[in-house]
Amino acid sequence: MSQKLKRGGPSARAVAARADTGRKIRKARAQTNTTFDRLLAALPFSEAQLHRLFLAMILGAAVALAWLVASLAGVPALAREQLAVVSKQSGFEVRRVEVRGVQHLNELKIYERVLAERDRAMPLVDLAALRAELLQLSWVEDARVSRQLPDTLVIDVVERKPHAVLKTADRMALIDDEGHVLEPITPARAKGRLVIGGWDAAHHVGELTALLDAAPALKPQVAEADWIGNRRWNLTFRTGQVLALPEGEKSSAGALVAFARLDGTNRLLGGRVVAFDMRAPDRIYMRVPGRSDAPATPLPAAAASVATAAAPAKTEAQ
Repeated sequence: MSQKLKRGGPSARAVAARADTGRKIRKARAQTNTTFDRLLAALPFSEAQLHRLFLAMILGAAVALAWLVASLAGVPALAREQLAVVSKQSGFEVRRVEVRGVQHLNELKIYERVLAERDRAMPLVDLAALRAELLQLSWVEDARVSRQLPDTLVIDVVERKPHAVLKTADRMALIDDEGHVLEPITPARAKGRLVIGGWDAAHHVGELTALLDAAPALKPQVAEADWIGNRRWNLTFRTGQVLALPEGEKSSAGALVAFARLDGTNRLLGGRVVAFDMRAPDRIYMRVPGRSDAPATPLPAAAASVATAAAPAKTEAQ
């Protein structure tokens, strides 16, 4: 009995070709995976960070599309609501606040202003409005508010620097070098700081700084500065002695430099004289306790030339 042979099966050549193609595909996949792994290793991100980045990109695209559709439909309020819902469901809401750059300011004052943003969808936080609120704090010179996805608001603060103490009739307060009041201060905390007094003295802090910079040897010895008659300064040294300066920035700076030279040669500070008056352009008046005012002493030529380098101030009675 004859046996029929089945025909039409794959030939040996076809089987070999198919196996070769499979090997090439597997090799290509292996090379692709290796290259992709190398690229991932070269990136400055971890796999988890990349996952969050892609998630944020996908979420952003979805939110943008939802916003566009809703805006075209004339319902921007609905778009904002949908944005909040999608963001919160994805974990993009304010849960943490990170404050940086604070040294003197009470951080609770910052948290009080940020508290309203808790549990709010990240895209709905008005960063500009929040920054404007922070700039109202007395210690804050500048501030930056940024989002750190998925759930953190970062507050970077630039504080004002305490420069002196402003003394008024009923209180003492720290001020910066522009005269901004920072916070009330007790007399105990004011020790060792320059104390400024007189009507409208805070608006002349910059002028006082420039004046003291003209005589750096005397600057650390000045304990108080009083703005007299809204026109000139009286300086009180740590020895308790008082120096009356003339009007005008140049005239007062020249007189202070002349006094510094006299102190360098005659040791005026720490001596018996309790008050020096240099409002006259070329002489210095000195007062000693227990005796009548000493006669006016002409300034030495070198000191007088410094004191009168600018236009001489008009002599006045305090």
